[in-house]
Amino acid sequence: MDFKEFGLDEVIVKALSKEKINKANEVQQAVFDADENRDLIVQSETGSGKTLAYLLPIYKKLIPIEKGMQALVLVPTHELAMQVNRQVQSLSKNSGYNVQSATIVGDVNINRQIEKLKEKPQIVIGTTGRILELIKKKKITAHTIKTIVIDEADKMLDKNNIDGVKAVIKCCMRDTKIVMFSASMSREAVEVGQSILKDPITIKVAKEMVIPKNINHIYFVVDRRDKLEMLRKLANSLKPKKAMVFVNKVSDIEELTQKLQYHNYNAQCIHGTNVKKDRKKAIDDFKNNKLQFLIATDIAARGLHFEEVDAIFHISIPENPNDYLHRAGRTGRNGKEGLSVLIVTSKELALINKYKKEFKIDINPCKISGGKVIADI
Repeated sequence: MDFKEFGLDEVIVKALSKEKINKANEVQQAVFDADENRDLIVQSETGSGKTLAYLLPIYKKLIPIEKGMQALVLVPTHELAMQVNRQVQSLSKNSGYNVQSATIVGDVNINRQIEKLKEKPQIVIGTTGRILELIKKKKITAHTIKTIVIDEADKMLDKNNIDGVKAVIKCCMRDTKIVMFSASMSREAVEVGQSILKDPITIKVAKEMVIPKNINHIYFVVDRRDKLEMLRKLANSLKPKKAMVFVNKVSDIEELTQKLQYHNYNAQCIHGTNVKKDRKKAIDDFKNNKLQFLIATDIAARGLHFEEVDAIFHISIPENPNDYLHRAGRTGRNGKEGLSVLIVTSKELALINKYKKEFKIDINPCKISGGKVIADI
């Protein structure tokens, strides 16, 4: 459908056209068709236009333009905050409307953020910890917030983040509209969402979760203490030009990065405690094909999209099949061959069977012999 049919201002429609976005897609249409006063739980796959699906209704409410904070977008990572911020800036620039945004995340100079908030941006995007801190300092005016967006809701509503989300919501007015968006939504996340939202409408436009057939899945069984050494051997054998390695523990990430660097591999890591400039350089270098290995946690890699990744290595094996789906789907893009390599202990074989059943894929056992990867029959 045409965006004009949703009551969007003509200037916003033209701004979207400048980005070559001329028709509302399925998730955007479903959100606009819903009662605009109701809370929403929205599930829609990665790359389906979720960001615009929640930003465009906010823009619709913001016009005519008023100064002052009116929307909060809660995200799990600095990178996703920057990504959403870029979309706001693009819409504002292309429309000529003075809708401003501010990114408010931890591990960044708080005084600079306070200065930015003095400009009274309409949209504040960030992580719950720093947003809460600035609400308590009365630098973010929670009572003026009309909409709260919980992006990547499956992660934001897990046990590590839910308390922060609830605390932010509690600071805002009772009639503040709350919308949840995520590519994958576990039953637990939906239940938590229903407990904190007010009579929400559930919208699900996600297709059946499938992993592209052009990705080859293999696994190696080792003792836990040998996982990092197996990765080194695989790096030597497979010689990927551009690969991501997923590890859950920050201490393991640092150890693995140092081990690969010691053996002259071009490797860097990103995790929650990275210095901001180091993290940005690692991400930029990987995007620009200047880095062979990027080692990351799932949470650090949220909101990041890379092209031409020819292999994914899993040192830590995700309990949730959806996490495996997101990881593996980072390779084999645009129809190219991709490779997903799991390095597991014998106790983790049950998870491999879980993925095989869930996604109807083959994950084949392999071993290294004579420096080459061969099937382990």
